Amino acid sequence: MAAGLQLVFGVQRIVNLACGSFYALGAFFGITLVQKALAAGVPRPLFVLVLLLAGLLLAALGPVIERLLRFIYDRDESFQLLLTFALVLMFEDVLRFFWGTAPYQLGGGLYLLYGQVKAGDLTIPVYNLFVIAAGLAIAALMGWLLTRTRFGRIVRATAENREMSEALGVNMSSVYARVFTLGTALGTVGGALVVPATAAVLEMGIELIVEAFAVVVIGGLGSMRGAFVGALTVGVQKAVAIATYPELELLAIYLIVIAVLVLRPAGLFARATA
Repeated sequence: MAAGLQLVFGVQRIVNLACGSFYALGAFFGITLVQKALAAGVPRPLFVLVLLLAGLLLAALGPVIERLLRFIYDRDESFQLLLTFALVLMFEDVLRFFWGTAPYQLGGGLYLLYGQVKAGDLTIPVYNLFVIAAGLAIAALMGWLLTRTRFGRIVRATAENREMSEALGVNMSSVYARVFTLGTALGTVGGALVVPATAAVLEMGIELIVEAFAVVVIGGLGSMRGAFVGALTVGVQKAVAIATYPELELLAIYLIVIAVLVLRPAGLFARATA
């Protein structure tokens, strides 16, 4: 989700709060699609592939929403924040209409379907290891896409100098639509992958927006490498806090953000500007 937020901001200069809504939508739709797939006879061990499919299918919303948001390009950040937060509220009503207000759970023991592994005194569900591997794989694919493909070079050039890229013949409408779609897919896949371990609730997207922005602040706006390091920092810190002293979970994140803002206001990996 933080990678999607970074990508959209870096290229389109949109502070997109609606990324939290994509995350929540992926969670709710992922549960529904898995339930229907299992009812249709899909083997239970394949539920992970169904979750991934659910997240990827929702990426189809990307071009539609991007088309609606085109008029906010080059507007000031306060306008973008207000409008995208309005999208968050509208998506919350959509989720309420289709799935109700009660927590929505996958159930069926799917979270522990693949068993558990022991590491000393710790017992770790194998599904957690799968999600970690999926996160690393997505990070590697994003790195390859942005540095080794023609589309990635165009994206980086557009982020660096939009006017020059357009003057050289780059179709900005197409680039923006594809970038926003990729950002949407990153959010929806993340939401789909989290549901075996937790319930889907209406507020889950809004809660994660805070963590996503903490990741962005730590790493630096527009830096994908910063998003990776920031996500590791926030994720590991949160896990340690929950395991040792849960009351410090959010406080510790804010302390890290404050320290970064004081010592390096642009973020750990932000580039210097002329």
